[in-house]
Amino acid sequence: MSTATLTGHATPRTHRLAVAAWFFLQGLIFASWASRIPTIQQRMGFSDATLGLVLLSLPAGQLPSLPLSGWLIHKYGSRRTGIAGAVVYSLALVGLGWAQAPWQLIPCMVVFGFASNLMNISINTQAVGVEELYERPIMASFHGMWSLAGFAGAALGTGMIAAGVMPEYHFLLVAVLILMGAVLTYASLLPHSPADSTAEQPFFVLPDRTLLGLGAIAFCALICEGAMFDWSGVYFKKVVQADKGWVGAGYTAFMSTMALGRFGADWLTSRLGAKWVIQLSGLLTAAGLLTAVLLPALPTALLGFMLVGFGTSSVVPLVFSAAGKSTVMPAGMALAAVSTIGFLGFLVGPPVIGLVAGATSLRLSFSLIALMGLCVAAVASKARV
Repeated sequence: MSTATLTGHATPRTHRLAVAAWFFLQGLIFASWASRIPTIQQRMGFSDATLGLVLLSLPAGQLPSLPLSGWLIHKYGSRRTGIAGAVVYSLALVGLGWAQAPWQLIPCMVVFGFASNLMNISINTQAVGVEELYERPIMASFHGMWSLAGFAGAALGTGMIAAGVMPEYHFLLVAVLILMGAVLTYASLLPHSPADSTAEQPFFVLPDRTLLGLGAIAFCALICEGAMFDWSGVYFKKVVQADKGWVGAGYTAFMSTMALGRFGADWLTSRLGAKWVIQLSGLLTAAGLLTAVLLPALPTALLGFMLVGFGTSSVVPLVFSAAGKSTVMPAGMALAAVSTIGFLGFLVGPPVIGLVAGATSLRLSFSLIALMGLCVAAVASKARV
């Protein structure tokens, strides 16, 4: 497929800006939902245990969408699949805001999870295509836009809570903004991505050894990432014993360096190569977690969490970039295969931490997560990246 066919009449920079905007829109939707979970918990009268069970509805929708997303992208193209995902994702967010009872909330969460992966795989496939046009690493910067959207969504949510705006109106406003942004930038997305092909493909294809290796790296990295998302506040409260105002500082430190690392990872990758960057990332993740475990004072724990943010920042973008260059299956299906394996790590990591912490201690469970960072470095040394 020629470059002209791939890009239409837009320049590579136009495509890059459009794809970056979609990463931001996707991150803004998720962050908006996450910022109002406590409000919705209070509205529904959920205990912490009940909320944990209800939140499982999200991965219940995400898991089946992973193989289906790859097939839809291959059949209809990432641009059309992406806009469908964006519409459903936005409408599901509105449904979450208006839900007044668990029987309304849970189905909306399943749809929300399904649409999140539909949009996610589509836009990552677009990013693979744009990176191909640039002929140099740019994937991590796209994921950096998702991280920036996390800050923006959290700030907007805080403002809405302070102003007394209910979730239904907050989410409706966000959905309108998302749909406007998606419509305005839709024409600037790649009309044809590397996933588009006229050849027939089965609904499910077993990944080859290379993709399994990339999936294993993503699995280990996302265990670490999921641990930081779900347990950083608990760790700072129970182990670091931080004052109330500092309990969230670990999560903020982690997210800040993750965003910063993503914007610098492309430059580093172009000089060292993806394999070296992933190995370094795994070692940084392990070093950061062990620092927080061995020296659980506030300053050293913050430093440790900052190192984890740098360490986890580039692994998934680089793995996705490598998967998108697969020669055995279309990019969308390859991304879906690697995402499926990686997502299992994101799903099982936090519960495993809880089980280990309950049987031993939270510090020991974080030590075991540090081993996953070492596994990232070890697997990357053998995998094709």
